[in-house]
Amino acid sequence: MASVELPEKAAALLREIRKKNYKVGFEKFAVRDTSIQLLMVQDLESALKGKDPFKDVSTFPFWIKLWESAMILADVVGTLQPETGSRMLELGAGLGAPGLVAAARGFDVTLSDNEKLCLDFQRVSAAANQIKVDCRYVDWKKPPAMEPFDTIIGADILYRDELIEPLLALFIKYLKPGGSIYLSHNVKRETLYKLLDKAQADFKVMAKKIDITDQENSVTVMLNCLKRK
Repeated sequence: MASVELPEKAAALLREIRKKNYKVGFEKFAVRDTSIQLLMVQDLESALKGKDPFKDVSTFPFWIKLWESAMILADVVGTLQPETGSRMLELGAGLGAPGLVAAARGFDVTLSDNEKLCLDFQRVSAAANQIKVDCRYVDWKKPPAMEPFDTIIGADILYRDELIEPLLALFIKYLKPGGSIYLSHNVKRETLYKLLDKAQADFKVMAKKIDITDQENSVTVMLNCLKRK
């Protein structure tokens, strides 16, 4: 676990996070030729308390873990080449790993979530890496006004049917003409397939399955790229 010096504003945020009884620390997260320090929850077992993300999606704290889908999405971001002023929005960013990698690579990044604590994690990580990002609270059903983006990304962001229509509306609202959307989800996420089916009315949808295997488990991730028709 890395020791990182922070400016006072970020250090104050970190102290507030720790007051909420989260054991946190910085961990190195490397993607291709980009490496960042990411503020992460260290006591996952006690924080999750045995909850299953596929049985109780309404209360499961998805944001506290760096999931395989976010790792895959960060790797995809690591292949993108930003042009001057390229704007990227990460929806449901959680810890913000893919968006922070994008910012380190030169994208103008907005990290968004509807959990305000996530935004503080993102701000601290950005400060630790001396990366400039905009962290925004975004309620998908009442989205704020923002300039459109060249690229929209999201990892494991869709887990309830009621969010399908608001998410599609966000895509239309926030994506520039000619822009791209990259989504990464565990293949078990059944709501994803309903989204992709509806999205085909306005978008060309491309898909690829990627297997991630380690000593403990194997996970298959569905990577999607959406482009406006």
